[in-house]
Amino acid sequence: MIRLQNLSMHYTLGDSRIDILRDVSVNIAAGERVAIAGPSGTGKTSLLLLLAGLEKPAAGSVLFDGRALETLDRDQLADLRRDQMGIVFQSFHLVPSLSALENAALPLEIAGRRDARERARAMLDRVGLGGRLDHYPGQLSGGEQQRVAIARALVHEPKLVLADEPTGNLDDRTGAAIGELLLHLNAESGTTLVLVTHDMRFAAQCDRVLRLSGGRLVESESPAETPDALPA
Repeated sequence: MIRLQNLSMHYTLGDSRIDILRDVSVNIAAGERVAIAGPSGTGKTSLLLLLAGLEKPAAGSVLFDGRALETLDRDQLADLRRDQMGIVFQSFHLVPSLSALENAALPLEIAGRRDARERARAMLDRVGLGGRLDHYPGQLSGGEQQRVAIARALVHEPKLVLADEPTGNLDDRTGAAIGELLLHLNAESGTTLVLVTHDMRFAAQCDRVLRLSGGRLVESESPAETPDALPA
């Protein structure tokens, strides 16, 4: 489903070049659950942004269902994200002036779906927020806000779910519950899941762990080979 071919990314600061990713190649199968792990500053989030088409590589290619993302224009990428991707951010990114129901329905509203509210209501019920539909983000706990964000990411039944440290802004207990919920919903829907996490207990529940170091993919391992924790 996803093929990264010799992917590189860098930024230029004055006369200096900062390499973020270096010659990364990997294939991810449809339905696979993959964790991207490694210390801070190793390119994990940048890799996720490239997978979402929110950044373009300096070299190499990101193929999604055979389509090279770097060849698509802004509108084509927006359509692809709207129709086939769901994204869960660490900081939730909910619209503060919209209720939980309105936030969860947003992708379907944008797509012009008449059943947007009905489907969003059903998804919020699945994540345990059936009684909080009319509450605004400021009236919800961090864990509840992340549940709304997960509902929003999954409501349109995407082929691919990308999650960037989805438990990073939560306490340990809430984070563990959110991690279990995300993996449970993903298993139910059969989508492909790619997540960035420092929590190796969370990563160990995935099918595979990709480890980055210095912008390079140093190894790909099964959860059984994964240590309990990585440095932050």
